[in-house]
Amino acid sequence: MNSEGKNGITTGVIWKQILIFFFPILIGAVFQTLYNTVDAVVVGRFSGKIALACVGGSSGQIVGFIFTFFMGLSSGATVIIAQAYGACDGKRADEALHTAYTFSLVGGIILGAFSFLLAGPLLMLLQTPDNLFHQSLVYVRILMAGLVFTLIYNMGSGILRAIGDSKRPLYILIACCGLNIALDLWFVAGLQKGVIGAGIATVISQAFSAILVTWLLLKKTPGMRLSFRKLHINRRILSNILSIGFPTAISGSMFTVSNMILQASINHMGSDTVAAWTAYSRIDAFWWLIDEAFCVAITTFVGQNYGAGKPDRIKRGILDVLGMEAVLAVAAGILVVSAAPVLMSMFTTSQQVIDIGVRISRVIAPFYWVFVCSEILSSALRAENHVTFTTVSNILCICVFRIIWTYIAAGKDVSFLLLCYPISYCIASTLVTIYFVIRQPKIMKRMK
Repeated sequence: MNSEGKNGITTGVIWKQILIFFFPILIGAVFQTLYNTVDAVVVGRFSGKIALACVGGSSGQIVGFIFTFFMGLSSGATVIIAQAYGACDGKRADEALHTAYTFSLVGGIILGAFSFLLAGPLLMLLQTPDNLFHQSLVYVRILMAGLVFTLIYNMGSGILRAIGDSKRPLYILIACCGLNIALDLWFVAGLQKGVIGAGIATVISQAFSAILVTWLLLKKTPGMRLSFRKLHINRRILSNILSIGFPTAISGSMFTVSNMILQASINHMGSDTVAAWTAYSRIDAFWWLIDEAFCVAITTFVGQNYGAGKPDRIKRGILDVLGMEAVLAVAAGILVVSAAPVLMSMFTTSQQVIDIGVRISRVIAPFYWVFVCSEILSSALRAENHVTFTTVSNILCICVFRIIWTYIAAGKDVSFLLLCYPISYCIASTLVTIYFVIRQPKIMKRMK
């Protein structure tokens, strides 16, 4: 187990430690997103806009929902391990490690099987157009067959990050992304396997990443040594993990539930709009990677310092991250709007699709900065074992509001429909900020 004097997260210069931890997470998240982005670029270029809509569109929403839900569950393990590591509690960290890995292994197999069987009904629920249905179904089922690999990698990398190791998950992702690109070009461009080839390439790459992260936990992580003989479920630890992870999963899933409902409306607007939304979503995802990296960084930072009993470092760290992400959010919004025509042309040669994508970017990208408070403050509260309010906030602001807006926007154009994004950002950030200002002093007082 760590010695506190050697743990930079609980003792080092705060902003430097956050950035040292943040950048490998960000770069790794970019490479992880490249799995799906490369699928979209290669499929769109070599198999056409119909195939592009099939690897995004409804299939992307279903896959995103499943991944997001499990990643929310796994965040509970990250928090518990970070707190134990910061408190130098080796026994608790070991129990959490083996419980979390067992949960991801068993959960990945069961969830993958159910998702494989339910793929068809879910696509029908989203009112997937007939000309997209079959290929979308094949793509979803291929990814669900390999879901266990994705979940093992993400749980394993979350465990490593919880103890302050954000570099080795990055190295794995770089290697696997390179493999994915090579396999995409081979299956899709070379063998002309289209959507099927893109799905197979992604699953093979994710299996490779799962093997690598498991090997690191087995052999190369002092103080956090995985053993297959010790795999088990500790009910108390699992209960602690789920008490944080399940509300987080529900909260995160609200984004994908609302997106799925919006997707159903977009599906009625024709293949060009579906393709434009698919392409813009890939561009938009890169900003949310920055946001996700800051959220993971502050969760680990607050979790370890919460375990170590250092409230002053928590306060300073939260303020530093809020400032850094706000500046980047403004810059990202300006960049996406100004470069939208060029970015969209990477995915398609259809001018009509490009024009729709440009309109979409002007509705959403200028408001990235608004959501920073909700994301960062929610992550900090989660690391302190407070998740109920942020879950309720996301249910109301992100899901319920957007569903209502979707019905209001029925029959109108895509720009009006997507106004629900910036409006919901404003409402959610306002509510979470008010709650944080009221609740955080009480949490800090209890720590002292």
